[in-house]
Amino acid sequence: TEVAGQTAVSEMAASAMAAASATSGEPLTPPSFGPLRLLVVQPTPFCNLDCDYCYLPSRDDRSRLPLELLERTLERVLESPYASDDFTLLWHAGEPLTMPIAFYDEATALIRSVLARREGPPLQIAQSLQTNAMTIDAAWCDCFERNDIHIGVSLDGPAFLHDTHRRTRTGLPSHAASLRGIGWLQRRGIPFQVIAVLTDDALDHADTLFDFFHGQGIDNLAFNMEEAEGENLTSTLSRPRSEARYQAFLERFWERLRAEPGALRLREFDEIAGLACGDQRLARTDMNHPFAIVNVDARGNFSTFDPELLSVATAAYGDFAFGNVLTDSLESVALSAKFQQVHNEIRAGVERCRADCDYFGLCGGGAGSNKYWERGTFDCSETQACRYRIKLSADVVMAGLERELELTG
Repeated sequence: TEVAGQTAVSEMAASAMAAASATSGEPLTPPSFGPLRLLVVQPTPFCNLDCDYCYLPSRDDRSRLPLELLERTLERVLESPYASDDFTLLWHAGEPLTMPIAFYDEATALIRSVLARREGPPLQIAQSLQTNAMTIDAAWCDCFERNDIHIGVSLDGPAFLHDTHRRTRTGLPSHAASLRGIGWLQRRGIPFQVIAVLTDDALDHADTLFDFFHGQGIDNLAFNMEEAEGENLTSTLSRPRSEARYQAFLERFWERLRAEPGALRLREFDEIAGLACGDQRLARTDMNHPFAIVNVDARGNFSTFDPELLSVATAAYGDFAFGNVLTDSLESVALSAKFQQVHNEIRAGVERCRADCDYFGLCGGGAGSNKYWERGTFDCSETQACRYRIKLSADVVMAGLERELELTG
């Protein structure tokens, strides 16, 4: 009843906004949307790897984002009320470095040009990209430096883990090439973060992974759990006892980190410890808040909420693109029936989490994509992804901090 009531109220609000817009000639936008923090842009769907856990379809599609479409994307974002402060443009959803270096030189010049002619208070657009690092060399390092592009690298640890899942389209291993690219970043002093996907294969190798990353001079690390999402219909972490083994893995990794302070930082532990020690709580996450994130594919289709909702077709919704930058403004899609349906269901799911979950303050209601791909609806609460990413990680961090307080108390 509560959810149905929320939906009815939102539908009435949408009708009222549409009527007011027709009268005034100006689109009205819910004031609680945004501000934009992340613009995810797909330069190409193509990837030179065929990772077995990837959620993206069409990884053999060699389409490229035209610069004219990038310019229209930036104009759409900057003309909207959501771009009120600095934000990051993340090149993602494919392998960005299969595009030529000249593309990023021209894209950077275009970003600067669009910002220069924008009216209103100045803002900055930082660039970042997520890559497998296989093609990084001196020329790419030059490109990153002159265009001030921050780098994230995907690397799953030592070769026996990495190459099990991350192989080329012809079945060849990719580990050596990724390490070679990382070596270029390190020699040039270009900062980067590594994201490692944890599959069931990794759960018995906490010490091996710690020693590998530390030994490679990688000191900024993040773990992404393998998710059942999009094209990856099942996760190896759904196997019996995987959750218990995952917790044991995290406990051992925590022990190694605390025994060797400064060896490396782990994103998951840092975020939870920061919230716990600062007695902070999240009221929401950008992944379930409209227009905090905007995602645009290589054809100009765009969505909001978490990026994993952009490119995969579903029976219930079709795809999750709400519009195209060539024909639609961000404000106009906020009034569409499709957006309203998804937004209302995501919000109802967040309220379920708020009411039911003791961990809500650590995640703000979770990611809609995990809820949809695991449970077939946004209007739900707990998922396997949140148990792994939030609950188990929080239990390990809190237990570790409590033990340390007892020892020093």
